[in-house]
Amino acid sequence: MYTSLTKVIYFITLTVVDWVDVFSRPTYKHIVIDSLRYCQENKRLRIDAWVLMSNHLHLLVDVNDNLPYEQERLELSNIIRDFKKFTSKKLVDSIGNNVQESRKEWMMNRFWYAGANDTKIKNNRFWQEGYCPEEIFSEEFLRQKINYIHQNPVRQEIVDSPEQYKYSSAMDYAGEKGLLDVVVI
Repeated sequence: MYTSLTKVIYFITLTVVDWVDVFSRPTYKHIVIDSLRYCQENKRLRIDAWVLMSNHLHLLVDVNDNLPYEQERLELSNIIRDFKKFTSKKLVDSIGNNVQESRKEWMMNRFWYAGANDTKIKNNRFWQEGYCPEEIFSEEFLRQKINYIHQNPVRQEIVDSPEQYKYSSAMDYAGEKGLLDVVVI
């Protein structure tokens, strides 16, 4: 297990149901950014790297607290659960109330259908279940994940270089200030 300042770092992925391209609109992107910032300021989430793509979010994170390993893992699970619950409601409401959203009916149908087939969901499901946490076990694996995160928009041909993408920590790693506070490793 790789630890940074005695912290266990996790690579996690949150994916929109059916890979719906929700985050093509700045309004929806900023709901996620604001919610991540809230988790940093109020729930002790520490972000080491991140990227928000059109239908998924990659994060390298840990809990900014001196907790035993199992408690830290549980705390991270609780933070992600709360983040997903809050952003799901906020994003579905925002899409549903956006009169200019040309894809509204289709997206709302996808979210309703995903929720209708899950007994744990009351109305709509926005995020796919789980968040696929991978524990960072070496410095090499850490560097690989940071590179993977930052190269995502380049691979999708959105930008030519990672630091050009606004919704990522690549700017922070290039010495500039990005949208979120990031602990550059």
